[in-house]
Amino acid sequence: MSSQRSFPGTGTLRRPVLRWIDLVVGGGLVVLLFGVIRLAPDLNVPFDVGSAPAEVSTDPEMLPYYALRSLLRMFIALACSLLFTFVFATAAARLPRARKVLLPILDILQSVPILGFLSVTVTAFIALFPNSLLGLEMASIFAIFTSQAWNMAFSFYYALVSQPKELDEAARLMRLTKWQRFWKLDVPAGMIPLVWNGMMSFGGGWFFLAASEAITVNNQSYALPGVGAYVASAVEKGELGNVGWAILAMAIMVIGVNFLFWRPLVAWAEKFRQEETPAADKPRSVVLDLLRRSSIPYGFGRALKPVARGLEVAARPFGIAEHPLRVPVLRRRVGDVLLWVLVGAAIGYGAWQAALFIQAGPGFGTFAEAAGLGAVTMIRVAVVMVLATLIWVPIGVWIGMNPKVSRLAQPVVQLLASFPANFLFPFVIAFFVASGISLDYGGVLLMALGAQWYILFNVIAGASAIPTDLNQAMQSFGVSGWQRWRRLILPAVFPAYVTGAITAAGGAWNASIVSEIVTYNQQTLTATGLGSYIAQATASGDMARVLVGVILMSVFVVGLNRLVWRRLYALAESRYAL
Repeated sequence: MSSQRSFPGTGTLRRPVLRWIDLVVGGGLVVLLFGVIRLAPDLNVPFDVGSAPAEVSTDPEMLPYYALRSLLRMFIALACSLLFTFVFATAAARLPRARKVLLPILDILQSVPILGFLSVTVTAFIALFPNSLLGLEMASIFAIFTSQAWNMAFSFYYALVSQPKELDEAARLMRLTKWQRFWKLDVPAGMIPLVWNGMMSFGGGWFFLAASEAITVNNQSYALPGVGAYVASAVEKGELGNVGWAILAMAIMVIGVNFLFWRPLVAWAEKFRQEETPAADKPRSVVLDLLRRSSIPYGFGRALKPVARGLEVAARPFGIAEHPLRVPVLRRRVGDVLLWVLVGAAIGYGAWQAALFIQAGPGFGTFAEAAGLGAVTMIRVAVVMVLATLIWVPIGVWIGMNPKVSRLAQPVVQLLASFPANFLFPFVIAFFVASGISLDYGGVLLMALGAQWYILFNVIAGASAIPTDLNQAMQSFGVSGWQRWRRLILPAVFPAYVTGAITAAGGAWNASIVSEIVTYNQQTLTATGLGSYIAQATASGDMARVLVGVILMSVFVVGLNRLVWRRLYALAESRYAL
């Protein structure tokens, strides 16, 4: 009887039946593939710098095509940001000597305004791909990348350095290779904050879409087909009706991306939550449920297994994931000296060349003027941070710690955070003009529209990551009210808040460039500040003043990070890591 039971039954040899779910998933993949194939040739059409259009058509019928072009750029930039995050954050977390260089670089890169990148990269990419639109497309994608990558890298780095020691010791005892450790421990441990910050960074990319697609550098304007360039053209002409159509198209696009991409990712990332008591109400996604019930993702996974095994074998020469217990002092000091000599030589050479360039242009006296403007912008950034903290920390905790509220509020929050706030600038500017509010004060509101969501998103992520065990223990002990906030909630969300605050402050500085000088209906409003200084220098092609502005904005951002945020970050790592 036992031999009969072990023989494969008729069900085992039955041919797999194609189900309706497989047809739906397969149809979606075909549509996605067709869209990419249809759009890809348009990225590489002939391009002439002299006759390049400075604006795009504002016919609303073109919006669906523009929306798909913008969407393709956003996802290419997101893929590049994810690859950068994995490489950069892992190197900073696992290589102590590299960390001393990479973290300051990340600080500086985050502080460099997006227009500072565009000033250099547009010329370089156009020269790299002459007579092809691909160069301008690459410059636009790179600009979007710079608005996404830094926040994701910071969040993944923090997830790596705050891993529980028990998991780290287990990985070493199991003799995992570095490749195995990365995929079995590092990526799962950082998945939840990475998904949330990726969603937030994607929203940041939307914010800078207009600046990335309608580019003015060196007294030359370019416009790429996209929703951002459409809005820029409509705003320039004062066509509020067409701006409304663009807002509708953007809202549909943001809701679609959240429904088809981010919501399934948020629900899927819950499998990596580390706690003994599962959450009572986990995020759910209709799209993820369809994918899980379909056999197509499983088939793709099986087809890719040989590739994964090949990569694992190829990575074995990098060795196992452990560090030597003892490194000779002389060897360590020699390595440190060589590192700082190389870094010092590179910084010294770059500083010398920059000094010569500025001296040949406006001279060093322009630093004093730009520093005064930077102080004014810093006051606006401080006001934005204080108001955003007071408003969004309690709301973020309320959303993150209430699963039912979170399920209802998350789509709304994602929509608000992902929606490019500068699309609303024309209406806000019209209100400022009608009410007589100066942009010197109104600029705070415009900057807050682009920066505040980093704090809200990170606080929601931090509050939702509070272990259910701790929450239930507090309830069983009868701890409530302010004591519960002081003993559990504030310490638990503090690391996430600091991460959000650092990126929000950087985002506010960057947002100052598009908030301190705005054009509507051929009327330009300007606020006193470093952002308007950089924007005006970029548009006029005054590269020396652009360099001065970028240097000073980097000094302000990095200085504040070192004096304030980095100390809070260290405090979060040492005292409040769960």
